[in-house]
Amino acid sequence: MSHVAKSNLLEEIIIELRKKQVEIPANVMTDLKSARTLIKVEKADARARSQTEPKIDQYLVNVEAYVMAEADKQFPPEKVEQWLTALDLASCDSCVTVQDPKEEMRMISGVPRDQKWIRVEAIDGLPLEKLEQMATEANLGIRREKDGRLVVYGADEAVKGFIKKAIKPNGQPTD
Repeated sequence: MSHVAKSNLLEEIIIELRKKQVEIPANVMTDLKSARTLIKVEKADARARSQTEPKIDQYLVNVEAYVMAEADKQFPPEKVEQWLTALDLASCDSCVTVQDPKEEMRMISGVPRDQKWIRVEAIDGLPLEKLEQMATEANLGIRREKDGRLVVYGADEAVKGFIKKAIKPNGQPTD
């Protein structure tokens, strides 16, 4: 189960409810915060999973029950059905989901904090060697990752210049 995806979706529904001036009880928000705290504990210590997973599930079920009951009162049935389907997908163990951008690493080890970075992948016509050469020419740092991608880092303007050089205005890679 993707607890992160489910908690993010519940948060989005809560935001929509608040826009409709629905007061969210403190215990619902506390349950959501508790679930997220336990998700972080679970990520930090995989051995704790057997203890934290049932608690996370219970917190999220509590939040979902309240939120969906309120959403049913405030929104058209089609919108509520959309959310229910999304919650089902987030709860599915075998479903393929797109990774949440919020889950991307915000910091890469070895990259100074004051520098910007991007992760790039080779495509037909633009191999990693060419990308490395372009990054070096732009005075950027580079590092190959185990998955075959390249981390390019440096000053903000230099990274932007690298991106512009790597991609033509029509979105096609340079030759």
